[in-house]
Amino acid sequence: MQRQDTQRRDTQRQDVQRQVHAADHAGVREEVLTELCSVLFASLPRRDQRSRGVEYVRGLLAAEGRKSIRNMAALTGGATTEQGLHHFVSSSTWDWAQVRGRLAQYLARVALPRAWVVRPMIVPKAGEHSVGVDRRYFPALGQVLNAQQAFGVWAASDRMSSPVNWRLHLSGAWLDDGRRRTRASIPETLSPEETLGECAIEACRELLAGHRLPLLPVVLDAREAEAATTVRQLRAAGLPFLIRVNGTQLLTRADATASVRGGERPAHQIMGAARELRRQAVWTDHGAVPVTRTSLVAVLRVGLPGRSSRCDPPGQAGDLSGLLLLGEWRDGGRWPAALWLTDLTGGRPGALLRLSKLIGRVDRDCAEIADQVGVRDYAGRSFGGWHRHITLASAAHAITAVAGSAERASRAS
Repeated sequence: MQRQDTQRRDTQRQDVQRQVHAADHAGVREEVLTELCSVLFASLPRRDQRSRGVEYVRGLLAAEGRKSIRNMAALTGGATTEQGLHHFVSSSTWDWAQVRGRLAQYLARVALPRAWVVRPMIVPKAGEHSVGVDRRYFPALGQVLNAQQAFGVWAASDRMSSPVNWRLHLSGAWLDDGRRRTRASIPETLSPEETLGECAIEACRELLAGHRLPLLPVVLDAREAEAATTVRQLRAAGLPFLIRVNGTQLLTRADATASVRGGERPAHQIMGAARELRRQAVWTDHGAVPVTRTSLVAVLRVGLPGRSSRCDPPGQAGDLSGLLLLGEWRDGGRWPAALWLTDLTGGRPGALLRLSKLIGRVDRDCAEIADQVGVRDYAGRSFGGWHRHITLASAAHAITAVAGSAERASRAS
């Protein structure tokens, strides 16, 4: 009997603790929502637009299941609210680029990101009318899908990450079809078709060119792109970078004076021959439960074969020399498990490795937060509607991420 009473009291105590924690979480999230929305929607000219913006973000945070406008409107006002929210996203003229810029500035101030991580996002679709949808092969998934593909730029640190800009990839099937362009209201400025690599880099360039933001390294998995083209484009945009490359990527190893030694060789062979340079480095595995891990890493000075012009001085946009190759070994393997190219030539191997692991932070937050606040849930067909919805979903993600980070910091102190 005494044991049952003790168990009952323990259960009651745990229930109270959960209720207190839930109330605290709701309070912190409400504070962040109020602060962030006042910043984001200050650029909207009308009061009703600012109110709709807050209402939409609240709906993304609170609605159960798919974040359709109908589900969100059901929380507050039914059909009237549904019509207003639909107009605010699909037919209004507010500038999503301005809102994203304010979001990026806010996160740069409160989250102190270490990098801009570029991550692809695939959105499977059943039909053919959603803007940008195409049937294509996705190497990362190993299958053909009918889907939209976009690239998100994420402000990322070890504590949290949040998307701040998006670019939807549009194929020639959309850009060259006047009827489809008109129906989806695709701007005339979007032409000609971009490669996926160009789309990813342009997402970074347009964010950083239009707003006063810190010049942080761009971290990007570029294994499906042409490395030389990617490096040229990043350098032309003035963006420091750390990009993942394939082991088959041809490189030239260089000494301190940039004189070529040994000609062109695959990256995995160059790094595999430098096993004696390996040193231990500690990093955080950003899985469901963060874990501290150790890898062996080494760096070598390298260049990419073929300069665009002999007139390009070293370090300029067209130059493909002056790079570091970072190799990581895990679990005692003979060959490196991952290879990265960077122009951060002053970076220490351990720091570069930890920078590369921010992709894992973004992958985790995309699954645990972004998908939960409806980042893939836009069901309309217009180009502007897609961009406005995903901008507001990014705001909802930021609120959740910042509030969660604040709570973790409070519990740790």
